[in-house]
Amino acid sequence: MPGLADCLSFLRLLIARGDPKGIPLARGAIDDYLAMAPVSARRRGLRVLQQDALELHVTSVGVQRSFAETVDAYIERKLAEE
Repeated sequence: MPGLADCLSFLRLLIARGDPKGIPLARGAIDDYLAMAPVSARRRGLRVLQQDALELHVTSVGVQRSFAETVDAYIERKLAEE
């Protein structure tokens, strides 16, 4: 899927940092992925991103966990729009 690997690695980096100032960057990365991805692949790609965020959420603590929850919630909103 176009751009999915880049988005995934960028989100992992942002979640690992856990800086709340990175939330707009995470949203932007997800939006950029959606803009690049074929319509037929968007939901599947969002699910891959969401699954990764959930896995990071389970293994994280503190600000990283909160960041992963925020990413998950944003992806859930995007899935509802698809």
